[in-house]
Amino acid sequence: MTVIDRFENNTAVIEIDGVMTEINRSELPENAREGDVIIRSDGIWIIDAAATEQRRSEMLELMKRLMGK
Repeated sequence: MTVIDRFENNTAVIEIDGVMTEINRSELPENAREGDVIIRSDGIWIIDAAATEQRRSEMLELMKRLMGK
């Protein structure tokens, strides 16, 4: 799985299977956000909306459990 970890100026730091790497932010879709799951298709990065939503839901549930809610 590849996830956008953070943006630093014109650089996007992405995590690919646990390994951090940097790419030019312009290689990502304009609407890309930190935490988005992305996939490379035909040489371009695209957001995997379903995987992103699932990951965000899982993170929210984990936070709720950790906070005792």
